[in-house]
Amino acid sequence: MILESDIRIGNYVSYFDYNMEETAFIVEGILDGYVYNSGLPLSKLPLEKTNPVVLDLFLLRRFGFIKGEKEYGEDESVYSLKYNRLHSVHIRFSNDTFQPMADAQNGLVPYGRPIVHVHQLQNLFHALTRDELTLFE
Repeated sequence: MILESDIRIGNYVSYFDYNMEETAFIVEGILDGYVYNSGLPLSKLPLEKTNPVVLDLFLLRRFGFIKGEKEYGEDESVYSLKYNRLHSVHIRFSNDTFQPMADAQNGLVPYGRPIVHVHQLQNLFHALTRDELTLFE
């Protein structure tokens, strides 16, 4: 289950269908305890049946994050996504944890709590950049 206050339009979430197969979808609307998407049965789903999608390296790469390269002096455990010509969003992956990183004078430093779900990464990216974080197909 996911809380209504945790998601927004454009977030990736999932539900289990009648065959107990997890199906991910993009939130197109939220109203009165329901999540809306035109591809859902009846085009809506109660929030109680909506689940967060667990973030993994495959999804992080599909969002466009690029692994640091040792030959350029970068940390190989840090994945970055440049959102304008000067700034990037950095996420360190170690011990199965995705930790946001911030630029500092001495390099990258961890900030905030680790990210567990895709919608958390999307919301962080949106808060920092005012852009949508979408999957590359």
